[in-house]
Amino acid sequence: MTLEVFSMAPSYHGLAIQRIPLRTDLIPAVPMKTLAPSKSKLSTIEAKRIMSVLDEGIQKVGLVTLMSYVESHPEALEGMFPEDLVRAVREHLDLGQALLEGASILQEKQKRLEEEVEEAEEGWYRDRLLSIDLCRASLWPLAHQFRDSTKTILRLLISDTQIITLVQMQAPGRSPGAQRLLDGLVELRGFLFEKLITSPMEVKEKNQFIQDINRRNERNQEVIDGLQAELAEVLKNKEAEVEKENFVIQELKNHLHQVFKFSENSLLRTKQEAEKQQKMDYRASQARLAKIQQEILALRSQYHNLVMENREVEQALRKKKYKVETEIENWIQKYDMEMSEKQDEYEDLESIHKEEKLQLEELKERHAVLVEEFAQIRAESEINSKKRVEAEREMVRMVKAATLIQAVWKGYLVRSMLRSKRKKKGKGKGKDKGKGKEKEKGKEEKGKEKGKEKAAKGKGKGKK
Repeated sequence: MTLEVFSMAPSYHGLAIQRIPLRTDLIPAVPMKTLAPSKSKLSTIEAKRIMSVLDEGIQKVGLVTLMSYVESHPEALEGMFPEDLVRAVREHLDLGQALLEGASILQEKQKRLEEEVEEAEEGWYRDRLLSIDLCRASLWPLAHQFRDSTKTILRLLISDTQIITLVQMQAPGRSPGAQRLLDGLVELRGFLFEKLITSPMEVKEKNQFIQDINRRNERNQEVIDGLQAELAEVLKNKEAEVEKENFVIQELKNHLHQVFKFSENSLLRTKQEAEKQQKMDYRASQARLAKIQQEILALRSQYHNLVMENREVEQALRKKKYKVETEIENWIQKYDMEMSEKQDEYEDLESIHKEEKLQLEELKERHAVLVEEFAQIRAESEINSKKRVEAEREMVRMVKAATLIQAVWKGYLVRSMLRSKRKKKGKGKGKDKGKGKEKEKGKEEKGKEKGKEKAAKGKGKGKK
């Protein structure tokens, strides 16, 4: 019984309201308010306790459903789990085996009783029912022991989280029935959580929303029924129209058959007339063919005569062509010889040109050197000419100065002579005055001699 409870699928399937299709094209839809609860968390302690109890139950069911792998692979227990857990699992396996054997025996007895119930006597049937009740009563202690063993194993697993992770890592998965049970519990948790966070006012609004949807669905269903009736009537009318059209089609087929027969007769007459016309055309074509053959013979003879005449003209033209070709070849050969000579001459001239070009480059280089030297010489000559002009100017200036000095000196000599004459006339004057005059004359002569020496030096510099 315990195994049957564990493998039983969830019997409650929630009503998915959001999946109900609404025919808004039939009746104008009024936007509905959302049915989501206003709260997202539990506010009361009682609700939190209820959810914690359910979460703990889901966790325990998940662990129990994973124990099937451990039960089917007892070698995985050795060396990985504690001894007390291994011992509890083995006792649990023994109890489960005994419970399965008792359940199989009970099922066999029930099946045998169902097969022999028609032929069995009343006393024997009661004895069988009594034995089945005793066997079922003997299974209850085993079921309680199996439940207590399951609780013990869960207590040991929950006490150590590492064992839980090992079991989850090693177990490849759950059986389909166990997975359905776990999914049902998770779905039940969702419904319960939504129920706990939903207030009575929201429940009332939700019920009102569902009633509105049901009323709308009824109205839509009435509209659908009316449309279906209209559709049936339209289909009936359509079938009547189709029958009429079929009758018209049949008449058209008969008419087409008659037309086909008439067309066959007309085709036969047309074929006979075409054969007669073909024979007449054949005879006319034979006569025309004979006439054309005669014309062909005449044209062939004319063609032969023209070919003979044109052949002689062609021979003459061929000779003329050969003569022209030979002349052209001679001219080409002559042209090639002259061009080869011109090419040789051109190559010689090109070599000479290259040599002269090299010489021109050398001469240009020499010319550039000479131009530089000429520029230097010209600059030096300009400098010398400037110096010469300056020297000549200096000489002219010195000559002018010398002439000026000489004129001054001559004037001085004249004045001195005049003074001497005057002195001779006045000898009666005192000797002291005569001595003073002699001293002044001596000084003047010394000054004149110094002036002459300076003028001579200036002339020597000018000559240089």
